[in-house]
Amino acid sequence: MDTYSDIIDHPHYQSKTRPHMSMSGRAAQFAPFAALSGYGDAVRETERETDPRVELDESELALLNDKLQYLYLCRADHPRVTIRYFVKDRSKDGGSYESITGTVKNIDAVFCYVVMDDDSLIPIRDIRSIEL
Repeated sequence: MDTYSDIIDHPHYQSKTRPHMSMSGRAAQFAPFAALSGYGDAVRETERETDPRVELDESELALLNDKLQYLYLCRADHPRVTIRYFVKDRSKDGGSYESITGTVKNIDAVFCYVVMDDDSLIPIRDIRSIEL
């Protein structure tokens, strides 16, 4: 009975009514299932790093203010700039710094936004640096 001598020479059974299952399909039957749905996403979210917002010192704020005043005065010329600004993360503390290069369309002094030529709005409080 241990040698399977009674079945060893028989041909492998193939169904005549159902298609042959692929090896990946057969393997999927034995693949582990996610007992804790969303756990993997939560772990990846915890591992994802964010940057803290950098607070500017007095001299950096003064320089940034001078550049914003310059941009406000020559906004009709649509100066081309690169602005580095902070984007707050939606789900964690901190965020990331992004850069945008383009021409300044306007500076909204009431709502404190820099309006770029592609109509993107950059909050002035989030600006880290401006390169003219």
